[in-house]
Amino acid sequence: MACVSGLVATVVLLILCRVEEIAEACSCSPVHPQQAFCNADIVIRAKVVGGKEVTAGNDIYGNPIKRIQYDIKQIKMFKGPDQHIDMIFTAPSSAVCGVTMDTNGKKEYLISGKADGSGKMHVTLCDLIMPWESTSATQKKSLSQRYQMGCDCKITRCAAFPCEISTPEECLWTDWLTEKLIHGRQSEHYSCIKRGDGSCAWYRGSAPPKKEFLDNEDP
Repeated sequence: MACVSGLVATVVLLILCRVEEIAEACSCSPVHPQQAFCNADIVIRAKVVGGKEVTAGNDIYGNPIKRIQYDIKQIKMFKGPDQHIDMIFTAPSSAVCGVTMDTNGKKEYLISGKADGSGKMHVTLCDLIMPWESTSATQKKSLSQRYQMGCDCKITRCAAFPCEISTPEECLWTDWLTEKLIHGRQSEHYSCIKRGDGSCAWYRGSAPPKKEFLDNEDP
């Protein structure tokens, strides 16, 4: 009986450990690049030239908090404080939303993230981080102009029909339904911009219009 009890206790412990692992796993809801831009404190184009593990204080139990510090060469700031960003911080593993980037200084990235009280930039897998060469011509243009114009709008992802806007300030993001892609043509070529009457609507950039969701021409 003691052996059975011990076995049960071990199984329960393993289950609890697994539940804890699942609870701590990184989970992010897909967002349109414009929404990611608007949610971020800082958005930059940069090269990563180095990286190392550092200690960022201690947790409530006195254990050291590990972070990865990436040293970067900022090329352009699209949104953020009036200061040069020369390093960013992230969690040490993808399980806790840590970001892994090449540190050879050859690849350029579009990086969005949050600023802490001291102005340091922190990034997670839930932020918009992608190779610069993967951004479309419209996205490059929108980073400097249109995305900020649409930050008073709300982009709502439509994952299944039927879906509809609940307020005039919303734009429906339908890439998943029309193309079975999280980041399809709407992500690459459209911005949700506020119109003169206060409502929001999609505007296209350099890509051909898509009838599924186009309702306005390029402003």
